[in-house]
Amino acid sequence: MIGRVNHVAIAVPDVEAASATWQTSLGAECSQPQDLPEHGVRLVFVTAPNVKIELMEPLGEGSPIVSFLGRNPDGGIHHICYEVADILAARDQLVGTGARVLGDGTPRTGAHGNPVLFLHPKDFCGTLIELEEVSG
Repeated sequence: MIGRVNHVAIAVPDVEAASATWQTSLGAECSQPQDLPEHGVRLVFVTAPNVKIELMEPLGEGSPIVSFLGRNPDGGIHHICYEVADILAARDQLVGTGARVLGDGTPRTGAHGNPVLFLHPKDFCGTLIELEEVSG
């Protein structure tokens, strides 16, 4: 069901500082910061030949990553995003196996303009999983 890894998301206290570190230390190509108020985060994408890294900082105190950074003040891996061809079919198959979809189960629009869902980390060895519908 799952396809390739789309991105690995890393929560950070400051995306601009983190982006500068990735550029200076690793020679990485980084996007400009992008605010996603509907998800409560500010993002920078780091492009690598085989995957993207998503650096995320909280956008306001109501951000879902505030508590993560409270436990991990220097940041850390937050989630892994896998591509799926049909997000509704993937959701239904996962729910059928007992997996829990976060929220009400309705896909939301993600940073790339595609539908996304998150799966409960307790169902996947403590790892928050994002599914992103990607065609082709």
